[in-house]
Amino acid sequence: MLARLNSFATIGLHSELVTVETDVSKGMCGMTIVGLGDTSVQESKERIRAAIRNSGMKFPGAKRTTINLAPADIRKVGPRFDLPMAVGMLLASGALDMDPSCFDDTVFIGELALDGSLRHVSGVLPVALAAREKGMRRIVVSSTNGPEAALVPGIEVVAPETLSELIMILCNEKDPPTILPPASAPHVAKDLIDFADVHGQESAKRALEIAAAGGHNVLMSGAPGAGKTLLAKAFRGILPPLTREEALEVTQIYSVADLLPRGVPLLEQRPFRCVHHTASGVSIVGGGKMPGPGEISLAHHGVLFLDELAEFPVQVLEVLRQPLEDRTITITRASGSVSFPANFILVAAMNPPEFSATSARAMQRKISAPLLDRFDLMIDVQPVDIEDLCRKVRVRGTTSSEILGRVVRARERQYERLKNVSLQVNAQMDVRALEKLCPLDDRSQSLLMQAVRRLNLSMRAYHRMIKVARTIADLEDSDAITQSHVAEALQYRQNILSD
Repeated sequence: MLARLNSFATIGLHSELVTVETDVSKGMCGMTIVGLGDTSVQESKERIRAAIRNSGMKFPGAKRTTINLAPADIRKVGPRFDLPMAVGMLLASGALDMDPSCFDDTVFIGELALDGSLRHVSGVLPVALAAREKGMRRIVVSSTNGPEAALVPGIEVVAPETLSELIMILCNEKDPPTILPPASAPHVAKDLIDFADVHGQESAKRALEIAAAGGHNVLMSGAPGAGKTLLAKAFRGILPPLTREEALEVTQIYSVADLLPRGVPLLEQRPFRCVHHTASGVSIVGGGKMPGPGEISLAHHGVLFLDELAEFPVQVLEVLRQPLEDRTITITRASGSVSFPANFILVAAMNPPEFSATSARAMQRKISAPLLDRFDLMIDVQPVDIEDLCRKVRVRGTTSSEILGRVVRARERQYERLKNVSLQVNAQMDVRALEKLCPLDDRSQSLLMQAVRRLNLSMRAYHRMIKVARTIADLEDSDAITQSHVAEALQYRQNILSD
């Protein structure tokens, strides 16, 4: 007898429908799995055999079992096909007396333990989204994956704890457990640093507020101990909460990377990825034999923080140039290409070069001009005066919640202005949108052109300064970009690598 069940293989963030065909017939006893499966797929036969027997069901005896994972030209990776293969064997052997066609609109995905319990697998959210697009009505996953699958409306989620419980549900001997999607209340991190607790650094705080409002990249330069890392960590607290759509996009990436915390099916806080300078290019942009997301994708809709920027290898820094422009990364291997989103705010910190022309030129060779061009704001973080720091009575500065309120209002203005061009923040505008939505008056244009000639700036830097000026105007609830907005934007375009 032949049974066909549905499952999905995940390639990047894309899920491809896989038909699990199981044939049990007379012949030499044995189980064969074909269809370009990796080692973990081939090892499924031992897990399936033990799981069926330990679940109190009869394993097909002296018969030949052939399982085909179609289409055969797509590589199948991981233990996620254990469940559809086990159920297919029970159907094809007659141990489960049901018509296999009743599962034509059902997706099975899950790993089996030897005792028959269902284990957590990665990439369930992308599978549930793809299953709904394919018109599937029901998805069967483990109980730990149930809340993640329930994030997708319009598809029934069956999430048993064991194989035997699933069989009882399929035979209508037991009602499936109720799986509810998580509540959409924003998660507030407990370890956020409040800007009010950062003493001094008003200019840097203002620059970070502009960066949060417009989605701009920031480079901070200053002496060790000046507070660059502290400011970067506090930056996370002034970013607006993720929208539902953004939260689903971030959760998909973490699901595929198997980085979702247990018990947290939906990530509702913007990611903050702090990368050490010893990280490889693959770990930052993604890759591997079966390409997976790197740090720039894990920072999607959040922040990528590179501390000690000048300590990173040149080749690692240079791979950031393309995703900073395109906000996506494409990884090409012999087996094909995989794309991951990479729409993040880059915040970098570095110590200034030593006071010598040789030191400055060495740093310029390491941090190239094209990479520097991709920073919208470059600021010099000066050390705080020790006497001010040690004063017993201090005036508490503006809190992160107050700054966040201004950032949210500025982003609401941007959303209304950019919604017709399918953008969200000023930093995402291309030249066409910039010319249409960010006109400059004569005085502002003249000031900007003088700065471009004096500082010998590129056209990319010219456009980025207009974006920053537009964000400053949004923070002041101004419909027009004025000369004062341009002047402030120019203050954040310091040549921090000059000798």
